[in-house]
Amino acid sequence: MSTITIYPQDVQNLDSSATTEKFQAAIDTLAAHGGGQLIVQAGDYQIASLKLCSHLTFTIEAGATLHFSNQIDQYPLINSRWEGVSRTIHRACLYGDHLEYVHLTGAGTIDGNGHYWWQIFRDQTLDYPRPYLCSIEHSQHIKIDALTFINSPAWTLHPFDCNDVSIKSISIINPKDSPNTDGIDPESCQNIRISDCFFDVGDDCIAIKAGTEEDPHKISCKNVTISGCNMIHGHGGVVLGSEMSGNIENVVINNCTFADTDRGIRFKTRRGRGGKIAQISITNITMDSVLCPIVITSYYYCGPKGTEEYVWTKAKLPLDQRTPRIENILFDNIIAVNIRSCAAFIYGLPEAPIEQLTIKNSILSLNPDSKPSEPEMIADAPKLSQAGIFIENTQNCSLTSTKLINNKQAFIQNKNNQQLQVDPTLN
Repeated sequence: MSTITIYPQDVQNLDSSATTEKFQAAIDTLAAHGGGQLIVQAGDYQIASLKLCSHLTFTIEAGATLHFSNQIDQYPLINSRWEGVSRTIHRACLYGDHLEYVHLTGAGTIDGNGHYWWQIFRDQTLDYPRPYLCSIEHSQHIKIDALTFINSPAWTLHPFDCNDVSIKSISIINPKDSPNTDGIDPESCQNIRISDCFFDVGDDCIAIKAGTEEDPHKISCKNVTISGCNMIHGHGGVVLGSEMSGNIENVVINNCTFADTDRGIRFKTRRGRGGKIAQISITNITMDSVLCPIVITSYYYCGPKGTEEYVWTKAKLPLDQRTPRIENILFDNIIAVNIRSCAAFIYGLPEAPIEQLTIKNSILSLNPDSKPSEPEMIADAPKLSQAGIFIENTQNCSLTSTKLINNKQAFIQNKNNQQLQVDPTLN
């Protein structure tokens, strides 16, 4: 296969538009020859949205940085998924569609120049949603490794409707106050492996998604493994939902560390979503200074229709296709210290209780100096500190071989839990 190398002197006097044309011409040339390798040598490159090709190895070498432009017209409008719904958005900085065998690698940096996009988002002057930093859609056999991604305009990595994706040994760094700058959002994908990555972001570190009820194309997200990752600063360490209408199934999360994330492992959905989250295994996780290490709620209220009475009412409603399900969840060997709100917040629907949830072999230690905070984003959420376990509307669940430390009481809520097994030693 062919190899094309770009040096900083090749684009020394070019603006972002001309540099983008040079990079895109190189990618298109490789595509015409059946693929190949594009190597970017050390240097700074001012660039805009690029469209990738199949059978491409895109190597950004150590010392090389792609600085993406803040000129809106350099990000064409496309149809894609945005917050679980198909709509028109700005094309990602790095974009691929219906590709196979793409490898993004090297020790370089991809800088999304997000500060500009965050400000116009806050000013509400954007006609269409911001670009992702990297979005690869309807594709297979994708590898992303060793790179550093910073200052994403919105979500950082967004594989959508992809099969066989490996993301390994990357770093994602976005400012703590940057809006919606998730780290990795595998959406409606199959066979995803995320390992040995570092996250310091402004929203969720990893968020697994499968679309909302508003999108007619229900595609599941399944067979996901997340291992050996370090998460600091984020709204959640690993989050499932709230966009889950196509089903999220068969997820394994292990050997990860979370520090200063608002929540640790977080499941979120609400009435109207339909679908289910099922067969999830979370083991060997350590957390420090999280708001709440284990959050599972069917009352999440953010987003369109989230404040409707149908979503937040605690009354038992009829079951129908809009009712979401959560079942077969395992937490094993979770060690959390300096918890700022409560040890666990578990809130199912009375008509669709959370089923077959197991928490075992865990130590959950509350911070005795913390101030009351809401553990989850639901209507009328209690403000808690040094609190034990909130659990309501579950079936066939168990809390065994688990120790609470510095808590005022074991349960702050224990209501409508059918066949709940609890060790008498839980304190």
